[in-house]
Amino acid sequence: MIASLSGRVERASPGEVVIDVGGVGYRALVSLTTFAELPAPGRECRLRVVTVVREDEITLYGFTTADEEELFRLLQGVTGVGPRLALKILSGLSVSALRRALAVADLATLTRISGVGKKLAERLALELKGKLGAPGEAAGTVPGAPRGAGDEALEALESLGYPRKTAEAALETARSGGAATLETLVRDALRALAPRR
Repeated sequence: MIASLSGRVERASPGEVVIDVGGVGYRALVSLTTFAELPAPGRECRLRVVTVVREDEITLYGFTTADEEELFRLLQGVTGVGPRLALKILSGLSVSALRRALAVADLATLTRISGVGKKLAERLALELKGKLGAPGEAAGTVPGAPRGAGDEALEALESLGYPRKTAEAALETARSGGAATLETLVRDALRALAPRR
């Protein structure tokens, strides 16, 4: 799978870019946000890439930031959202504005995106609830913990079979007790959960 491309911008238009990598032109579909950040043709460029393989085609989706790539992957986890619709949604709002709208279920903002009706907006907000942090922040991070520790602790508890809401409540209890590292968060959360087992 292709995970990134580094080369010269051969040509670009809203929605796609061709990157020349050692004489081979790779076409990647991009959001309008990424398109606006691309350098002029002839200049060097590096794109993060998600490769989508279908029975009849292989499509590359390119992103200039990790934030946009992560949100692209999350959007595809929503029922009825494929890669092309995910890219269309990313073209409708900036990554930070989209994260905010999803986090607070701002349906009015979401339905302003071309191709997103009320039902889809509701589904996006519902299915992505709790999976989005602030831009540049790992989803699910427990406030007060180092970035990533809360997310990893949550995954660890879920892998042990605890429902997400139960695990989140236990992590909040652990955090309020002063836990800050991954190890202390998991240990203290398990202590909080022990009586309920």
